[in-house]
Amino acid sequence: MNDRERFLAWLASDPVDRPPFWLFWIPWTTTMQRWWREGMPETIEKPEDLWTYFESDHLPIQAVVPVNTGPCPRIETTILAEDETSLTFIDGWGIKRRDLKYSESMSQFLEHPVKNRQDWDVFKERWLDPDHPARLSGDWRQQSALWTEQGYPVQLGWYPDAGIFGPYRWLLGDEEALVAFYTMPELVHEIMDHITSLYLAVFAKVVCEVQVDVIHYWEDHCYRNGPLMSPQTWEEFMGPCYRRIKAFALEHGIPIVSVDTDGNPDRITPPMLRAGVNFLYPMEVAAGCDVNVWREKYPSLGIMGGIDKRALAQGRTAIDKELARIRPALENGRYIPSLDHLVPDDVSWADYCYFVEALRRLVGKT
Repeated sequence: MNDRERFLAWLASDPVDRPPFWLFWIPWTTTMQRWWREGMPETIEKPEDLWTYFESDHLPIQAVVPVNTGPCPRIETTILAEDETSLTFIDGWGIKRRDLKYSESMSQFLEHPVKNRQDWDVFKERWLDPDHPARLSGDWRQQSALWTEQGYPVQLGWYPDAGIFGPYRWLLGDEEALVAFYTMPELVHEIMDHITSLYLAVFAKVVCEVQVDVIHYWEDHCYRNGPLMSPQTWEEFMGPCYRRIKAFALEHGIPIVSVDTDGNPDRITPPMLRAGVNFLYPMEVAAGCDVNVWREKYPSLGIMGGIDKRALAQGRTAIDKELARIRPALENGRYIPSLDHLVPDDVSWADYCYFVEALRRLVGKT
């Protein structure tokens, strides 16, 4: 089987030669720096090179059709201020943010582009025209054809320009986006409806020429203790958008609709399933996500992740114990074993290599 065939069959509970072998989550920049000091080959120049080095199966994120579903034309990154420790800039969604230079951390979000309906009208007109010709510029046809020939699963949508809540929070900011569910519900519906229409306008042109396997949402609408909104709020605002996209997927033979959300999404998983989601990750252990429980609770849902990244820093015994813990979920099917997020810099190169080879044996990739 090629990687595409195996991935689709595994998530459909059809016969496979083995489960997928995915090294999905790449290391932090500071982790790479540590690993070079510890003897990682210099031929591994960037985190994604690890996929080739360790012969990971090809992932949908390696074959994301390169069309523009975000601001168009692109908003150029603009540096506003810089000092010895930080950089303040405007990013590709028009957000003013501050990053630390020498450590891994989330940005400090200073200002978002939409504060009211007038801001939304301006941003929509300037940056979110679904029919802007630049959305379909470039060599996406040739690149997609090559991926299909090579047996890669092909995907539409990826961070940071995919999802419904994800782009919506880029526009308003986290707290402001949540408050607006109650203070500006009509505007929220309008924004989410427009984002959905934009996606479908672009996707409709792509699927005329490309066989797509996955439509992906980046959402990150959960935290350690649960989702950022109630299941009822998710259903009211996001459910209709997801259903429109699922209907499109069914019409065009696209079998996988996937969601990337950190934290614990258990309370909003039922409405996500009803709206057509059938693949979910990364199943963060620190947020209480046990893939064995999820495999039993949601048997129709494909899941990926669920291996506690913190175990890799504790040595080989801890790694073996963690892989033994998730084995029942793997044996139940529709589960792709992978780390539950990026690899932090307390993990040594030797222990990461040990983990990779142990995972390879677990899925039976020879």
